[in-house]
Amino acid sequence: MLSADRDAAPASALRMWDADVASRALGMELEELGDGYARVRMTVTDAMVNGHGLCHGGYVFMLADSAFALACNTEGPTTVAAACDIAFVAPVRLGDELVAEGRERTRFGRSGIFDVTVRRGDAVVAEFRGHSRTLGT
Repeated sequence: MLSADRDAAPASALRMWDADVASRALGMELEELGDGYARVRMTVTDAMVNGHGLCHGGYVFMLADSAFALACNTEGPTTVAAACDIAFVAPVRLGDELVAEGRERTRFGRSGIFDVTVRRGDAVVAEFRGHSRTLGT
């Protein structure tokens, strides 16, 4: 569910989100979308818990990556990840509701840098940095 007016959201990012079967299959919800910004929510399910009883880091990464993809595709041209990394700050458990907020830091030529913070309530659980590359032209 998009809290902001869907008609006012960047069309290129919405088209990408509407076709994103992987993110929706994990129950991700797009909450807010604007120029160089996206906020996505996900609840940790049984299928996401690893052998330590914690959320597998790949799911936290995927949530952050989805927010990054949305944020970097708000300008129109197809933009993809060139590189990204994540720092896991706190453990995530079954039932935790996570929110990832992605923001553009800078764009230069066909490249960009975006930061995504993943939170459980007010607590930061991960910090993600993505480097984008716009395809074509």
